[in-house]
Amino acid sequence: MTDDVLTAEYTMNFKKTHSQTLLPMLDEIANMLELDLNTIDAIAVAAGPGSFTGLRIGSATGKGLGLALKKPLIHIPTVDAMAYNLYGCPDLICPIMDARRNQVYTGLYRFRRELETVKEQTPMDMGELIGELNARGERVIFLGDGVPVYRAMIEEKMTAEYDFAPPHVNRQRAASVAALGAVYFAQGKTESAAEHVPDYLRKSQAERELDAARADKEKMQALASGHVPEEISLNVSAKKEINS
Repeated sequence: MTDDVLTAEYTMNFKKTHSQTLLPMLDEIANMLELDLNTIDAIAVAAGPGSFTGLRIGSATGKGLGLALKKPLIHIPTVDAMAYNLYGCPDLICPIMDARRNQVYTGLYRFRRELETVKEQTPMDMGELIGELNARGERVIFLGDGVPVYRAMIEEKMTAEYDFAPPHVNRQRAASVAALGAVYFAQGKTESAAEHVPDYLRKSQAERELDAARADKEKMQALASGHVPEEISLNVSAKKEINS
């Protein structure tokens, strides 16, 4: 973005990874614009949530450019940027990113002169989200890669009025990250490249499995030493009562 003009955006939704596409796309844009990277003011980064690998690649690229060019970064929550796709929409905006296992990354937003956050981005069970939206009773616009995954559930369980965003604004867009970044930059909301950390919102599958394995190991060690954890002793007591 240059002032209030979107000078370039490169969008592609295809089965290729960030490691294959991101740097070539940036290079092509820079070449097409004959852009001197030293002239930019700041780098807006979609900071998550999202896939762990994708976030690490995106953040590492932003940090690398920021460090090399000595430029600040602008930390943009990904779900906020998705909501910004629907600038001016009077309805409740609900981005949903598929986090698997019936979970989504989501948030709730509306526009009143500027983007207002009704519910900050968070991981959530899709069924619980639908229940919350029905309780609110407001018209909702859904967007994000979670829509095709959970569309049937939405159509079955939503009682509040709803609709789905059209294709040109229903996914993450670099333009929205840049536009919201310009707003934050004007407000002085920047960080150094060294300070930037992605918003994972939850642990990776590998980390969750490691935590579970450690917890099981600690319980086994406690049992082997003769110390029975309280929750295990309560379960044993309950079984004794049932047996008696």
